[in-house]
Amino acid sequence: MEKMALESNAAAMVAPGKGILAADESSGTIKKRFDKIKLESTSESRRAYRDLLFTAPGAEKYISGVILFDETLRQKSSDGRPFPELLASRGILPGIKVDAGAKPLAGFPGETITEGLDGLRERLAEYRGLGARFAKWRAVIDIGAGIPTRYAIEGNAEALARYAALCQEAAIVPIVEPEVLMDGDHSIERCEEVTDRVLTTVFNALFMQRVHLEGIVLKPNMVIAGKKCAVQATPQQVADATLRCLRRRVPTAVPGIAFLSGGQSEAEATLHLSLMNRAGALPWQLSFSYGRALQKSTIDAWRGEVSNVAAAQRTFLRRARLNGLARNGSYDAAMEQVAA
Repeated sequence: MEKMALESNAAAMVAPGKGILAADESSGTIKKRFDKIKLESTSESRRAYRDLLFTAPGAEKYISGVILFDETLRQKSSDGRPFPELLASRGILPGIKVDAGAKPLAGFPGETITEGLDGLRERLAEYRGLGARFAKWRAVIDIGAGIPTRYAIEGNAEALARYAALCQEAAIVPIVEPEVLMDGDHSIERCEEVTDRVLTTVFNALFMQRVHLEGIVLKPNMVIAGKKCAVQATPQQVADATLRCLRRRVPTAVPGIAFLSGGQSEAEATLHLSLMNRAGALPWQLSFSYGRALQKSTIDAWRGEVSNVAAAQRTFLRRARLNGLARNGSYDAAMEQVAA
């Protein structure tokens, strides 16, 4: 029965036409975003912004789940309902970020290991009681001179697998997020090679940890050239390389893949997803789990002003709708020019 519940929720998270909103920015990350609109990051300003997103009329048509930060999971909407309750009432699954962040890996300059396993079993039990039905843990793999090392990849894969097993024990669907960063000057070929190694290692670790693959959602990077690379791949090359890598390494038991945007622009992330979904029948749902790529224009429209809430919600809904169209390959870049 527990496996059936995990499978049901995992399938709901990647339901056709929908994707996941990543609203789990740490206090430090959301401060950077608020700084750009000259808004002080306080508990109330963060609550008001998340409330804007979660109450946007019609969002449930395109959003299947929302990843929350610990603070947000405990906050309430303007109508007094806890955010998890509000989301659930709209048919949107509440989720929770549970890792403690990527920290420097001792002895391995330039590499990180994600921490947060200590006390995770107890935290998951509490989060389940607060309404969370899925969780997220992000491992970060950087590409550079001599990195990533085999040790860094294996250490992060091991932590992801242990986290995933603990989630399933608590009847929570784990989002397994191994992110190969696009910050460097590496080529798309180098990104494909590293992503291939990372996914192979992660699924080996999940198998060893006896994780039920039908009850997870994979959240990988797309295969893309580093931002500083002199030669940038075309959108079709990104879609082709990503699918090639996934077909090679992701078991068909996995119900869905919800991509992270990883620093891509809103339009880039949407176009890449749409092109992949035009490729014909695939063994898994190809969805999105975007943060910045669903929110940047929304924050710019809001600017912390109550008078801008309705306009910001329309902006968010437009972005969500375009990504919903990308879920079956019907999004086209020309749609960006059409008025909201």
